[in-house]
Amino acid sequence: MEIKPTRKTWDELTVSLHSEVMNGIKSFNFPTMTPVQAATIPQLLNKKDVAAEAVTGSGKTLAFLIPLLEMLKRREVEEKWKKYQIGAIVISPTRELALQTKTVLDQMLDHIQNLTTILFVGGNNVEEDVRTFNKNGGNIVICTPGRLEDLLSKKDINLPNSVKCLELLILDEADRLLDLGFQKSLDTILSYLPRQRRTGLFSATQTKEVENLIRAGLRNPVLVSVSARDKHSTPDMLNNYYVLARNDGKLATLLAFLETKNVHKALLFLPTCACVDYWSKIFPRIILQKLKLPIMAIHGKMKDKRKKILDKFRDADKGLLLCTDVMARGIDIPEVEWVLQWDPPSNASSFVHRVGRTARQGNQGSALIILLESEESYVNFIETNQRLKLNKLEDFANDDRVRAVRESIRNLLKSDRALMEKATQAYVSHVRAYSKHECSLLLRVKELPLGALAATYSLLQLPKMPELKHRDLSDFPETDIDVASIPYRDKNREATRQQKLTQYKATGVWPGFKQKFVKKATEPWCKTKQNKEARKEKKLKRKQAKLAQSDEQGKKRKSKAGISAEDLEELRKDVALLKKLKRRKITDEEYDKEIGLG
Repeated sequence: MEIKPTRKTWDELTVSLHSEVMNGIKSFNFPTMTPVQAATIPQLLNKKDVAAEAVTGSGKTLAFLIPLLEMLKRREVEEKWKKYQIGAIVISPTRELALQTKTVLDQMLDHIQNLTTILFVGGNNVEEDVRTFNKNGGNIVICTPGRLEDLLSKKDINLPNSVKCLELLILDEADRLLDLGFQKSLDTILSYLPRQRRTGLFSATQTKEVENLIRAGLRNPVLVSVSARDKHSTPDMLNNYYVLARNDGKLATLLAFLETKNVHKALLFLPTCACVDYWSKIFPRIILQKLKLPIMAIHGKMKDKRKKILDKFRDADKGLLLCTDVMARGIDIPEVEWVLQWDPPSNASSFVHRVGRTARQGNQGSALIILLESEESYVNFIETNQRLKLNKLEDFANDDRVRAVRESIRNLLKSDRALMEKATQAYVSHVRAYSKHECSLLLRVKELPLGALAATYSLLQLPKMPELKHRDLSDFPETDIDVASIPYRDKNREATRQQKLTQYKATGVWPGFKQKFVKKATEPWCKTKQNKEARKEKKLKRKQAKLAQSDEQGKKRKSKAGISAEDLEELRKDVALLKKLKRRKITDEEYDKEIGLG
């Protein structure tokens, strides 16, 4: 069913809620329900499976936590929940989203008695999760699919028995769960869960994979689609902009924008983890000194640091968080003013999820994507594909600013080899990520100005990579510096490099370098032919020797059996004559004569 975006007060809810659950709701100071909450809460409490599609930032978390707690409190009337009985499971695609959900749940549980929660996510020790559950139990499990699958199959934790009392399963950001390749894990998890349960599936977008999951995991679900008035998939209070930057001036454009708009709190989405690592080293040291904007970085390859960095950014009054798409889904930081995109995301739906990190819960927010001149057609693509209108802003940088930024970063790279290597890694990863773009008809590597892009990263020299072959690289400003002379700032690392450099000059081979492919020296054609004939002859001799050995073994087997091939043939003839005699095809005299008795 299609739900219009209307709001209702909690008193208008058609289903009565437990007093403790109402106290938990009041702790958030939300006087009205969002449309997705008004639509889904009654359906789940009326024991219906629900598949809900709603724009990002529309309050989906409370839309499933409120009925979850209400269902567990209703069950408690008959029998109190035991320590190890799991009544509800919430599966999230990432650790950050799972931690955020648990934070919201803990705030509500401060007002609710006799219910406990436990978090199962990757990044920490599995054995620690086992010990925690065996010691404390947990009625509500917040988890990521991979970790839950591991724990269900472990013998030292009896989760399969604990989930027999399951009342509600929630799949949060279901489309992202499937994008990350968790289909098999979800199938395994569903095989352990009881069929007599309620299931809620929440997502910002519906895909074919999500529809398949709905058919497999939900029974006669109620489909709830909450869309905005203009039928686009982003919040109403979000303003979307784009700017066309010079081919070598994307960084200068970004910096000028941050200064012009006096941005206080923003997310900057970068294409790869290597890009996040590189720019997180550059920005604090030279680029944003004027703004005094704290720089933080987070990406998928970080493990234990991710929670600390995210908490630090949440608590900060000002800050720029450099990140990958690990931050694109479900993360709720209401104070974010701007979402900035360095490059078009890998697919159109990711664009919607990225910009949805601002303008949440009815707040005002803005988003900006920086495009090259060759990428302007992407604006029409997003407008058609995602029904989003992007408004154009004028470029904030001039030629002098572009050159000044590039030279200042190059001076940094000349002083530290490690930083120079990070720049190269970031550039290479960016180009290769661009080549895998789903919108490859519009965003083609062949049209990407690779020389100018290298200038944006302030490289001192171009790397050796196949994408650069047969390309016009005249827009890359060359440098005269000897790159081999650039030292590591770390003295120990530089001392090791100097030792290897000395060995290389003496031997011509870099220490520790394994050459996978060694080109053989060429030889005359006649010599090649002779070698080929010799190999053929050698192969033929091996084959003949093998056949001779096989014949010898066959003769030995026959001799052991005590009967020769001639004897076998004579016996066969005798048997054939006997059969003819029985069928009266020959007379007794003829038979005696044939076998030698006549």
